[in-house]
Amino acid sequence: MAQITIDSVSKVFATARKRTVALNETSLTIDHCETVCVVGPSGCGKTTMLNLIAGFIRPTAGSISLDGREVEGPAADRAVVFQADAVFPWLTVAGNIAFGPRMQGMPRARRAERIERFLDLVGLSDFAKAYPKELSGGMRKRVDLARAYASGPDVLLLDEPFGALDLFTKETMWTSLRRVADAEPKTIVFVTHDIEEALFLGDRVIVMTPRPARVHSVVDVPFGPDRNLDLRADPDFQALRIDIAHSLREVHDDTA
Repeated sequence: MAQITIDSVSKVFATARKRTVALNETSLTIDHCETVCVVGPSGCGKTTMLNLIAGFIRPTAGSISLDGREVEGPAADRAVVFQADAVFPWLTVAGNIAFGPRMQGMPRARRAERIERFLDLVGLSDFAKAYPKELSGGMRKRVDLARAYASGPDVLLLDEPFGALDLFTKETMWTSLRRVADAEPKTIVFVTHDIEEALFLGDRVIVMTPRPARVHSVVDVPFGPDRNLDLRADPDFQALRIDIAHSLREVHDDTA
């Protein structure tokens, strides 16, 4: 599994007319098999940080490394799940999950085991032969998640993957992600606007400042791995939610 080190990273987007500093001297270490959730004001640079870790863009200054190796571009050791569906409509659910292992040359028998394993983990065993058009939005997102995991990356990067889902479906996805992550641990970076989502899923919550973003505060989440949805009614959970909400208001007011 992978440790991510973000070392004094800045990212500037420049055109002939405008210069935008998206990240400013941001530093953070994400441990092996840790789930870190990143929250912050809209447009603060959360997705930029995720894209830098993915290798889609390069830092203007500083460096990002994975187990001591500098990230220089996209690679198979990192998988990304976006908010928009990215399932292949011409493939069945099983075909979508098998895509990465097949491209990697995984033997057919091993590939079949991976398909069965992840169909079971995301609760889609009865839909293996269905096509995406036959699935609900939440089911397609479960296919997205299973396909990302089945490829065997060390790092999973999620950019508001459940943001477009209704509350009930979103809660189902929270439990699906925790179930899969418990069965096959990865280093996970999860960008979200939802504080309860961050606290339910994360080992730590990173609060970012408005653009140009930097780390404002780091919140350790004290709840163990066995979490259910009733956790949100726990006074300690709600106290942390309020603390993070206050931090977000504080960073917004500081730049208003």
